[in-house]
Amino acid sequence: MEATEKDILRGGQFLVKETSCEDIFTPEDFSEEQQMMKESVIEFNDREIIPNKARFEAKDYALTEECMRKAGEMGFLSVAVPEEYGGMGMGFVSTMLVCDYISSGTGSFSTAFGAHTGIGTMPITLYGTEEQKQKYVPKLASGEWFGAYCLTEPGAGSDANSGKTTAKLSDDGKHYIINGQKMWISNAGFCNLFIVFARIEDDKYITGFIVENNPENGITLGEEEHKLGIRASSTRQVFFNDTKVPVENMLSERGNGFKIAMNALNVGRIKLAAACLDSQRRITTTGVQYATERKQFKTPIAEFGAIKSKLAEMATNAYAGESACYRAAKNIEDRIAIRMAQGNSHQEAELKGVEEYAIECSILKVAVSEDVQSCADEGIQIFGGMGFSEETPMEAAWRDARIARIYEGTNEINRMLSVGMLVKKAMKGHVDLLGPAMAVKDELMGIPSFDMPDYSVLFSEEKEMIAKLKKVFLMVAGAAVQKYGPDLEKHQQLMMAASNILIEIYMAESTILRTEKNVKRFGEDKQKEQIAMAKLYLFNAVELVKKNGLEGIVSFADGDEQKAMLMGLKRFTKYANYPNVVELRNTIAEKVKAENKYCF
Repeated sequence: MEATEKDILRGGQFLVKETSCEDIFTPEDFSEEQQMMKESVIEFNDREIIPNKARFEAKDYALTEECMRKAGEMGFLSVAVPEEYGGMGMGFVSTMLVCDYISSGTGSFSTAFGAHTGIGTMPITLYGTEEQKQKYVPKLASGEWFGAYCLTEPGAGSDANSGKTTAKLSDDGKHYIINGQKMWISNAGFCNLFIVFARIEDDKYITGFIVENNPENGITLGEEEHKLGIRASSTRQVFFNDTKVPVENMLSERGNGFKIAMNALNVGRIKLAAACLDSQRRITTTGVQYATERKQFKTPIAEFGAIKSKLAEMATNAYAGESACYRAAKNIEDRIAIRMAQGNSHQEAELKGVEEYAIECSILKVAVSEDVQSCADEGIQIFGGMGFSEETPMEAAWRDARIARIYEGTNEINRMLSVGMLVKKAMKGHVDLLGPAMAVKDELMGIPSFDMPDYSVLFSEEKEMIAKLKKVFLMVAGAAVQKYGPDLEKHQQLMMAASNILIEIYMAESTILRTEKNVKRFGEDKQKEQIAMAKLYLFNAVELVKKNGLEGIVSFADGDEQKAMLMGLKRFTKYANYPNVVELRNTIAEKVKAENKYCF
């Protein structure tokens, strides 16, 4: 059944509207075609990437390029590219799926793949003229050419629009002459084409250009950067010295570069979240296999509660990440389909579809990049001293995971963006925050009900807890917006606390809805461990919401207002029946042990 505009929530609306489990997409909903795609990507990763792990760690840049060519031959670089430009023209969910399963062999290849298919190709498919798309996209889709993206400069990181690179129109009006320096450019060592952002005259905003990589045209590269992780990912500085770019290679219109950069990053963020998923599955599998074999005190360490706790939390976070990523991916895919049906071009539909869920893209980027780091960290811990050795795969996974919290906008920037964008949507009337926030305020003034609800139906208490966590966010953010108005963005620590609450709500709700949908489909007895994971994730989320709510409230409220809000926080984070967390973890860990892998 086709989704209609009424059926699917707009970006950010998850906070103020209830979602039914039937309305979300889960990994168990993959079509036959998607399952086949998944199998062929896993097979590619197992054949080409994983056996060569040592070569990637030894900075074998040529191997990264070679694997990219092979990925191009398999069609993996063209999944998101429309068919008329030599691509497969598959939907957004399939794009996420390929990115998910191809990215776990090594962060070096994952970075090359993500930079090329995302920020290296997407700006042309989404903003290019017909001529630009015909000329460049088929080469990029096949892997004949590779793309790179030049935004960051020594003085322009998170403040992307502050770049100093200039573009000056030549006297004959046929070229722009580009001068400047870019840094941290992924794929720079082997790319054929750069998407370059530069400023024309004193324009307020930067402009995008498609620049072919020709050393005879004033383009020089710095040496390869030596990095903590992603060691075989080519990362260089790029210098432009009177580089001539034909005027017809301007991307979109003058001054539109900042918008292109931001929208490319929205897609990049959700795909980066997907790129961190299979790493968690593989780390969990490697961890449990080692823990089952390693004996101490004559017992496999997998039998010890301390290790079970780690395995359960690792699996739970991976499961939550999958649940939320594919939920958002399908929302984006449906929104694109609706726009196409309304007569938008593919470009316009895709742009607006992703932009609509920019809040969710930021939430996912933060949550999943932090989960993969903690997963790798616990992976090292399970291996003990061996985990610290280059002989075992954990230390490389840990080093590779570290970059995910920095690129596509740091997690701090993304935390502030998620709350800032939500407030802007509320101001525009796209998400009604004010009404629900006022209702929560009224509820705080009223007398609480002491009736014991009926929690006999699966997840009834958990869903009520989610609804209460949403009230915490509305209470804190509502009061903060009322107090500071547009100055809220100057209060970064408060915004970070609000964002942490927002993130936990989305992740916990996605996990519960996925599990509820599958219980209805496969029966409760087949989802016992998934039910335990949904409950465990929520329990952890409630604790985080409690901490961040407290921090937020005491930072701006005092006197009676503070008292009332702290009472509200206590009421909204209190279970009627606390789950037995140790039992939940043991249930999950026993399943992972029995299967000897991440098995959900």
